[in-house]
Amino acid sequence: MTCETPRNIAVLGSTGSVGKQALEVIGQRGNYFRLKSLTAFNNVRLLAEQARKYRPECVAIGNKDLYTYLRDELSSLPIDVYAGEEEIEEVIKYPGTDTVLHAIVGIAGLKPLVSAIKHKKNVILANKEAMAVAGNLIMAGSGQPGAGIIPADSEHSAVFQCLVGEDSSQVEKVYLTASGGPFRDKEPVELKEVGRKDALNHPTWDMGKKVSIDSATMMNKGLEVMAARWLFNLEPDQLEVLIHPQSVVHALVQFTDGSIKAHMAYPDMKHYLLYALSYPKRAVSDLRRLSFENYPDLGFKRAVTGGFRCLDLAYMAMKAGGNIPCILNAANEIAVEAFLNERINFVSIPEVIERSIDEVGFRKASTIGDIMEYDREARGVSEEIVKTIEAMSR
Repeated sequence: MTCETPRNIAVLGSTGSVGKQALEVIGQRGNYFRLKSLTAFNNVRLLAEQARKYRPECVAIGNKDLYTYLRDELSSLPIDVYAGEEEIEEVIKYPGTDTVLHAIVGIAGLKPLVSAIKHKKNVILANKEAMAVAGNLIMAGSGQPGAGIIPADSEHSAVFQCLVGEDSSQVEKVYLTASGGPFRDKEPVELKEVGRKDALNHPTWDMGKKVSIDSATMMNKGLEVMAARWLFNLEPDQLEVLIHPQSVVHALVQFTDGSIKAHMAYPDMKHYLLYALSYPKRAVSDLRRLSFENYPDLGFKRAVTGGFRCLDLAYMAMKAGGNIPCILNAANEIAVEAFLNERINFVSIPEVIERSIDEVGFRKASTIGDIMEYDREARGVSEEIVKTIEAMSR
């Protein structure tokens, strides 16, 4: 890779799974990337450790109660320290920053994404929830589909790479692949006995807890489909999910002439982070290569409607629009947290989501403020539903 001037990067969510991998990629290529800023919400010890190792110009901790600890830990270094969610905007517009690598998980990533677009930063986007719930509003604010956003999520990056040099109006269908998670071969009745440890044991990817559970329920793929609609200016019926246990084909794009492009790579998030950071060039790397000898057979099958309830709910929410995607995402975050805390069982996750959508009901969503208000309402409703299920299981 050659680069005229290094890119000055803020990493939002640096202590999460994607953020940590991004720092490894950036840290190995100091001639091409300069780390300007790091942010985290609660993991202040790791944030301080990262700051000492990578020496950014500023850091921000979302939880204000942790400000003093972080300030004291970094007092001997020339690093500006901020605290509070509202201070994330200061990090985004920090002098000299041109690229924001957005790795905050969940709806918490919505406002930072909007802020990065508002401040005309190049955005490397690993968060899918923000686009899933407010993609139409985000893209309207960015001026055009995909403007200033390079996806870093593996499936979205695969689609993006398949579309480089293509006329997007000639896309007929986009296929996102899914491993099927740890329970792809289980019957629905078997899922009632699934425990926390089982659900976190993903067969392919090394991910954070929330994303691992979403993968097990297939909600992760549902959110990816919802986000892909807006990232690539597609209609819901142009998006399909294929179960592909080998996880080496990450997406396929079918064009109007009947031809298909597929993107393949060894399943390692660093491939996609490096591509996004280096775009439009490709960096030389020593990342593991895909060997076809190790994958003599590549299996694909459709994710059958009715087989994955969370995926079905995601398609329903995408087609319904308005506040329904927001309710789905909020209810899922509440339900996943409740499952991780062993308050509800695995099969209750889609139940919480569906009941929340039914109880809150459809409303139009015209602004980001609307989305945030609907999110707060849906979380309250979902928490009450969790309490009801919890009480009934005692």
